[in-house]
Amino acid sequence: MSHPSSSSSRAPSYSLADYGWDEARERAFAPHRAAGLIPARIVRAERGQCEAVTDAGAVRAAVPGGAADRADPRAAPCTGDWVALRPAGAEPMPTLHAVLERRTALVRSTASRSSHGQVLAANVDTVAVTVSLAAPLKHARTERMLALAWESGARPVVVLTKADACADTERAAAEVAEVAPGADVLVTSAVTGQGVDMLTAALTGTVALLGPSGAGKSTLGNQLLGEELLATGAVRETDGKGRHTTAWRELLPLPGGGVLLDAPGLRAIGLHDAKDGLERTFADVERLAEHCRFADCAHASEPGCAVLAAVETGELPARRLDSYRRLLRENAHAASRTDARLRSGREAAKKEITRHLRATYRFRGRQR
Repeated sequence: MSHPSSSSSRAPSYSLADYGWDEARERAFAPHRAAGLIPARIVRAERGQCEAVTDAGAVRAAVPGGAADRADPRAAPCTGDWVALRPAGAEPMPTLHAVLERRTALVRSTASRSSHGQVLAANVDTVAVTVSLAAPLKHARTERMLALAWESGARPVVVLTKADACADTERAAAEVAEVAPGADVLVTSAVTGQGVDMLTAALTGTVALLGPSGAGKSTLGNQLLGEELLATGAVRETDGKGRHTTAWRELLPLPGGGVLLDAPGLRAIGLHDAKDGLERTFADVERLAEHCRFADCAHASEPGCAVLAAVETGELPARRLDSYRRLLRENAHAASRTDARLRSGREAAKKEITRHLRATYRFRGRQR
């Protein structure tokens, strides 16, 4: 299903301030402005080009391919990035000159499971982790999304959607709150309007909707936008899954201030260097671990393990400890791939130096 509207038709009526530009960014941009560059925010990133918004309206800009971007996909521009554009002159369109420093970044492991991470969105202030109440709750998936959100540096808010399809929303909210320490949990319904006002107040700045297909992200986004700008699709009754009605990430200004980042439903969210995010997501386990007898306790079978003791008494669900262990292993594996890539890069540099020295010695030998 195609997207019902394009940001280019709406962008000219907005200014950079509507997209989050502030005085701090203006001060940081001063050297770029002195060099004749103009500030912009990427609303949609594509291969070789991007759509961006400037104070003069929406523009399409060329994105030069670089070795750094190929070596590390995280360096490539993405939706939400603030950038410096060189105005069109001899070239037919503006050119992206620099990506400004990111305040936050939602990063997951790449689909190829390489050592690199993929930036889903940049400069996000609030992450709305959407969970449908019309389907069985999958806490492990919620914990994974929360770890990604906490690691980004943004503030996560768990949004329980489709409350009208749930027989006991209070019980469901309490259940989710137990796996989301430190995050607000809001119950909403697009059918009845329940919780929409509270949600609007809780989601501030640049807001990213994060969740699987069928969780009601696009419907939720339309409520926040105040009009039907995002495509929605039906959900299969057999498994509660929906089609990917959003095919790209895009920024849309919200009527009450702030910016909405509409993203595709994610079939898989692999963690990438998310140690801090895991500690925040499993803050209850981390607090218990402080009372373990051994500082390096693995919470497996060690004597004096406070975490295992909490599982035995029912204070900590065994499922939550299993999820904690599984995500820690996944994150450690991702870190080991990154370390291996760094080691490989260092070895390649050493070999190049050695080859250069050998060539130099051979040349000197021929000159004698």
